[in-house]
Amino acid sequence: MAAMTDEETEPLLDKLDAAMKVRLLTGASTWRTYAEPAVGLRPLTLSDGPAGVRGETWDERETSLVLPSPTALAASWDERLLTDLGALLASEARRKGVDVLLAPTLNLHRSPLGGRHFECFSEDPLLTGRTGAALIRGIQSGGVAATAKHFVGNDAETDRLTVDVRIDERTLHEVYLAPFEEAVAAGVWAVMSAYNKVDGVTMSASPLLDRPLKKDWGFDGLVVSDWGGVRTLLETARSGQDLAMPGPDGPWAAGLLAALEQGLVPAEAVDDKVRRLLRLARRVGALGADGVGAFGSDRSAHRVNGTGSDRSARRVDGTGSDRSAHRVNGTGSDRPAHRVNGTGSDRPARRVDGTGSDRSARRPPVAPDAARALLRRAVSAGAVLLRNEGGLLPLDPAALGSVAVIGPHATAVRIQGGGSAEVFPEDVVTPLAGVERALEGVASVTYRPGLPPSARPRPLGRDRARDPRDGEPGVLVRLLDAHGAELHAEHRLSGRIVEPSVPAGDAALVEIRALFRPAESGTWTWAVGGWGEMSLSVDGHEVLSGTFPLDSDDPTRVHVAPPLRTAGAEMTADREVEVVARRSLAPGSGVATVLAAAPPAGDADAARAEALAAARAADVTVVVVGTTEQSDSEGHDRESLDLPEGQDALVRAVVRANPRTVVVVNAGGPVALPWHERVPALLLAWFPGQEAGDGLADVLFGRAEPGGRLPTTWAAAQDDVPVLGTAPGADGRLHYAEGPHIGYRAWLRSGAAPAYWFGHGLGYTAWEYEELTAPEPVRPGEPFDVRVRVRNSGRRRGREVVQVYLARSGSAVERPVRWLIGYAAVEAEPGESVVAVVRVDGRALAHWSPARHGWETEPGAFTLLGGPSAGDLPLTAEVVALPGPDSAGKGSGNGSEHDGERSPLML
Repeated sequence: MAAMTDEETEPLLDKLDAAMKVRLLTGASTWRTYAEPAVGLRPLTLSDGPAGVRGETWDERETSLVLPSPTALAASWDERLLTDLGALLASEARRKGVDVLLAPTLNLHRSPLGGRHFECFSEDPLLTGRTGAALIRGIQSGGVAATAKHFVGNDAETDRLTVDVRIDERTLHEVYLAPFEEAVAAGVWAVMSAYNKVDGVTMSASPLLDRPLKKDWGFDGLVVSDWGGVRTLLETARSGQDLAMPGPDGPWAAGLLAALEQGLVPAEAVDDKVRRLLRLARRVGALGADGVGAFGSDRSAHRVNGTGSDRSARRVDGTGSDRSAHRVNGTGSDRPAHRVNGTGSDRPARRVDGTGSDRSARRPPVAPDAARALLRRAVSAGAVLLRNEGGLLPLDPAALGSVAVIGPHATAVRIQGGGSAEVFPEDVVTPLAGVERALEGVASVTYRPGLPPSARPRPLGRDRARDPRDGEPGVLVRLLDAHGAELHAEHRLSGRIVEPSVPAGDAALVEIRALFRPAESGTWTWAVGGWGEMSLSVDGHEVLSGTFPLDSDDPTRVHVAPPLRTAGAEMTADREVEVVARRSLAPGSGVATVLAAAPPAGDADAARAEALAAARAADVTVVVVGTTEQSDSEGHDRESLDLPEGQDALVRAVVRANPRTVVVVNAGGPVALPWHERVPALLLAWFPGQEAGDGLADVLFGRAEPGGRLPTTWAAAQDDVPVLGTAPGADGRLHYAEGPHIGYRAWLRSGAAPAYWFGHGLGYTAWEYEELTAPEPVRPGEPFDVRVRVRNSGRRRGREVVQVYLARSGSAVERPVRWLIGYAAVEAEPGESVVAVVRVDGRALAHWSPARHGWETEPGAFTLLGGPSAGDLPLTAEVVALPGPDSAGKGSGNGSEHDGERSPLML
């Protein structure tokens, strides 16, 4: 679909006066833009991603499909799979009425301590760019805009609102801007500016938005701010920033019209921003007859509060009005008006362009069974087999009599990271459930946690709490005025309430109330989360009361994951008590409120003894370990790479008890594995999404090969990591002093060896690398092909990701020891040879010249290296770069267009 031209846009601009134009450039609410009937523009709806589409509401009753984490997706090195998953996200977006998905995240794994590591793809700019481009193509194939974020330098969370990231010009272009340039080459429709500064300028006012993004790369889409990222008026309005979110308040809403009228902001700048907004609206079917005909001039029936949703049928009051129509299935809601076909949507088709084409027709809806099958396949495709001594995996179910499954994560699997990317699954398949299903009728399965329950309080859920009004599983949430009178009440499924289903309005208090029946006697730890004045009572006794002022302006800490304040209370097993948490609603403190509990401290020795006894009695033991909700999350960086809560000791003990042990790691990013050489089989599951258990069982029992290869290097210990720090100095600056040497590049420069190199991953067969064929001398800027012949020397059909790196000795400029320039996946039967044709981008031999502010190629010989990882490259050849001017930009021979997996050249 051709982009809307300026000639088509100009007549629409002429219909808008200055006030109309300015109004369009700040959001109308948290997740919507304004409608403008004068040009047939309906509101655009935006939603967080990238592991699922939450929609406009943060409500556990509004469920979503949950994909594996982006790092897991990048581990697949499979762009076709990413495109399919992008199309699935588009289908979900259409079901939820979303026009713009705030994904993918294209920041890099600079440090393994990055709290949002799970949400980023990789430590390598090429892999990140190609993976992101594939996802973008899939999302936009469904007529939904993808958003490349966070442009640029938001590679850590510490002080992310204010940190000044200092990056030298060459590193900025070669490493951190490169994935965004790839996204633009793929045709991305939106880019999100980051909170942080780069070289002293906040990104929402950065000249980088103009050049290179718009002028050099030709980006014709919309630049949207991160939420609250536009904090000044003139600097941001004069920059390439186009849309300030959220609304309706903000610097532009307050002052842009006056600045425009006074000539402080050029009229051409405002026109360009509006033009880009209209172009995006046309692309997603929100402009002209296409948008208005489907939804009405402003979808007013769907806009009654700041959340963009009235959900009036969910209003509950003191009369105890019936909510049964909303409590029919495991999600807690039947919502029949939104579940009529395979897409889960009955909404009218949206039109895409002036031809009247239906945007949804570009990609057929994804049926529920097909969606779950795709998510299950994605689990195995991203699972990385790090170690498999003696060929322990795959396990043969027919040869097993008993299997012990050990570890809390086997039943409380982490399927996603924390923060704005969170969504609510309808169902989750745990690793234990997956193993049990795979071995049903074949072998016995015994589960032991191996550790006592966590002391960290967890939000009350349907498993242990019920609503005092109707007795249904869950909690009662009320909004109260200053005198305690009820303004609104609703039944919720969790004690974690990010937002009630209606605006707080005149409410002074939020209350969460539940009947709780403890499973055991002893001192329970109770907690309330939020800000301001808070209280907590258990069985009529106040156990906590105080005022807890805001200590941060980070939106995740304020509005999504406020800290918990705890107190102890003695409880008797099976004696039901009422628990009530209240918090005041002060301006600027959000409405997020949490009611949580943790059971009495358990007996660690007894828990371990039970697990070891189960391990000794089993033919095979599967131990599932992982990180907690306090580590991998938006809003803060990790303090340590260590696994929490005694898990390392548990692994060591289990392996001693049963040498036939498989360890599965459930983490969003690298963790220290001090025992990794002692376990025969080590499988990295990442955050695997809702189909976790079935996908992992497919790998464990050989129904699928572990398809993953590491997208980031794993250290054996935190002290070994060459680039680690994420905190700025006292001057607020975070210096990227390592230059382009991050990830495997930093390890190569340091001379140290990690536990597992970037690109590493084992399948269920073996491969021999036989020959690498270099091209003839290449002219600067021209793409070229590298051919690598490999042979399946094992006993099973398999898939191999063939990687090609480049090195230059004696270079006149500083370079990494080597760097990835291309890859392709191939499949072969036992004994067969295949040739992986790796298309290399025309810029692979070039470097950024700060003197010229452009790309140039150093003539002479480069070394090509081919192999299965950055640390194992058995094949080499020489390629010669000819002298001459550089001319090609991104999109000229882009490697992302090539993938040898589906059509290998068979010899």
